Amino acid sequence: MRQVNVLFNGQVTVVSKDAIVIQAIPVGGGMLPEGSTVEKIFAVPGVSSVTPILFLLPVGPQGVVQALPVNFTMGLPVEDWWSILGPVSMRKNGQLPANDSSSEIWAGGSIADQYGWTVGTLIEVNGYTLRVSGVFDTSMALLDRCLIMPLTLMQTVYNYPQSVNIIAVRPTPGVPEQNLTTAITQKISYVNALTETERNDIVQPVLDQVQTWTVGIETVVFVISLILVMTVTVMNVSERRRDFATLDAMGAPTSYMFRVVLIETFFIGVLGGIIGTACGSLTAIVLASLYTSIPLAMFFPSILSIVPPFYMLETFLAIVAVCCLGGIVPAINATRMHIAEALRAEY
Repeated sequence: MRQVNVLFNGQVTVVSKDAIVIQAIPVGGGMLPEGSTVEKIFAVPGVSSVTPILFLLPVGPQGVVQALPVNFTMGLPVEDWWSILGPVSMRKNGQLPANDSSSEIWAGGSIADQYGWTVGTLIEVNGYTLRVSGVFDTSMALLDRCLIMPLTLMQTVYNYPQSVNIIAVRPTPGVPEQNLTTAITQKISYVNALTETERNDIVQPVLDQVQTWTVGIETVVFVISLILVMTVTVMNVSERRRDFATLDAMGAPTSYMFRVVLIETFFIGVLGGIIGTACGSLTAIVLASLYTSIPLAMFFPSILSIVPPFYMLETFLAIVAVCCLGGIVPAINATRMHIAEALRAEY
């Protein structure tokens, strides 16, 4: 979602009045008449450029938009592609479509690899035969799973004649975005104009709630894991009380037995952390593959993007910390063991 907002960095996005906007993505709401709306926006003082965009999300059964879209499709006027997409890299022999009516498209690298597309490949979309004229070579997830079409072509293919759902407006240098959004909404009654800050504010409360729930779940899991480790270690120490009593009888200091228990739990944590991090990372890419229907093999080269190294390290250290903390109480119990009672019970 944040990457969509990056595409419109420094620009005001104009959408339908009744659209719900999530980081510049209009969810629901009506379309905007392209010609008349662009003309009215150009008439507003402080407007430098206007780019009409048709941005479509995949729709599931019964017309429900998927919560986590697999692929995107975006239609842009050909002359404005670079101003929206920015300095992205292309694979060899890629070239812009000839014009807005051209049957040429660009495809994300992940989609192209999944279906074996290269420059020059002919594909069929909604009954129209289109030619892949370029393939993105970028780490940006949005563009990696996106089809970019000339605007007129996309309006024809998806049957949205002369309609768009996003209009990106770049202010004239020195004109504050907030002033421009106010002027646009006052002049055009059926649109809503949003600055970058306002686009963030709409979804930020949701992201904050998700973060709060995440912290809460992590805390509960941490406490439960600590209790489980402590319980298992107590049972382990109890089963080996004869060994600890024998060590005590031989003159081993109590600190030695304390260190033995802690070192054992530390190595258990290290081993568990390695196995857990590896299994968790594998599970993450398996779930991603099942949800997106993208072959599992395509996720392995980008596993560090799906599960960042910092998160792996954080998880590993948390597992080790849980095991070490869970071993403290059993280690103290091992040092307080009564040698006579233990030997009498065992021998």
